[in-house]
Amino acid sequence: MNSSYRQATRVLHGTQSHRGKSEPVAMPIYQSSTYLFPDTDAMEDCIVRGIRNQHEYVRFGNPTQDRLNERLALLEGAEEALVFSSGMAAITTAILSAVSPGDEILAPHTLYGQTLNFLRKGLPEEYGIRPRFVSLEDLSDLERHVTPETKLVYLESPTNPNLMVVDLARVADQAKGLGIRTMIDNTFATPINQQPIDLGIDIVVHSATKYLGGHSDLLAGVVAGSEDFLKRCHERMHMYGPTLDPFAAFLLLRSLMTLEVRVMRQNANAMALAEFLKAHSGVSRVHYPGLADDPFHETAKKQMRGFGGMVTMVIDGDFEDAKRMVNHLDLCLNATSLGGVETLVSIPVISSHAWQTPEELALARVTPEMIRFSVGLEAVEDIIADADQALHEAMH
Repeated sequence: MNSSYRQATRVLHGTQSHRGKSEPVAMPIYQSSTYLFPDTDAMEDCIVRGIRNQHEYVRFGNPTQDRLNERLALLEGAEEALVFSSGMAAITTAILSAVSPGDEILAPHTLYGQTLNFLRKGLPEEYGIRPRFVSLEDLSDLERHVTPETKLVYLESPTNPNLMVVDLARVADQAKGLGIRTMIDNTFATPINQQPIDLGIDIVVHSATKYLGGHSDLLAGVVAGSEDFLKRCHERMHMYGPTLDPFAAFLLLRSLMTLEVRVMRQNANAMALAEFLKAHSGVSRVHYPGLADDPFHETAKKQMRGFGGMVTMVIDGDFEDAKRMVNHLDLCLNATSLGGVETLVSIPVISSHAWQTPEELALARVTPEMIRFSVGLEAVEDIIADADQALHEAMH
């Protein structure tokens, strides 16, 4: 296929020309757990000698997953990509493939709650890998905060849930100079809005349950990076078994076909909602990097093509006021997760960050008055009207 085709075209068609071929337009679901070998010599070559020139068992991959991995690598501009059974399966496998016992991971305090749990508890207690937490601002001066044991910088941008933005090129450049790998959770931005590998980041992970899946009907994760690194991830997948089911792979491949148009609409809807909330008397602050006066706007403008579909507001009240507002929403749905076609709303301290102590929440700059919107594809006038009436009910 013409290599000059743009991202949206290549993710629809892949890299191979279909001219002169008779084949299904939609990739079939290969719903088989195992595959035939032509003879025992072929089985011995594949299983014993590792010459995997055919499929053998679904935990090691199948044609539907292969097509999906190819398209995800194209989206992120990576050498390879690999799908997993969940976002946390992808994150934990990628981290364990990047570090070893005795190593240290440098990370900001502001991350998804379960990722923080894995870094704070799972890694040191079970693997002898230590996290070192710093403020987001400290990532701009890595040399002052790394030690000889630091082997990985892990981050999100924009962050969950307060949408702070990290200068990825600066972090990547410093880390390369220090011989340290970098890894980013790119779930909030999506590869449509941000391509970290182009900015020098080594490894990208996603909860594909969110924007990549986009319809609130599947659970999946992704790791994208170099061929060598993905080989290590694949080996762990074979061992631990967090393989994506073929039907979920089919659903995710289908969803990628509309990813760009969905994200562009969500970007526009989120900007309109953020501007409305910023002007509302019942809102004390809005976190959205697309706003011109947002402290992270210039950095976001430099490295993102769009500002994303997530908007976090701080109600001008307390936790009870925040709960009242969410309870009075009608169109917007009170649910965990994000990135779907419908607008979802949650209070981070009782959802994504429910496992954090008050001290940890303070370090992450997450407060009880925060309400997080994952803006969907509804008419933005309806989303705004729903937020307006819910705010009115909460404050009166």
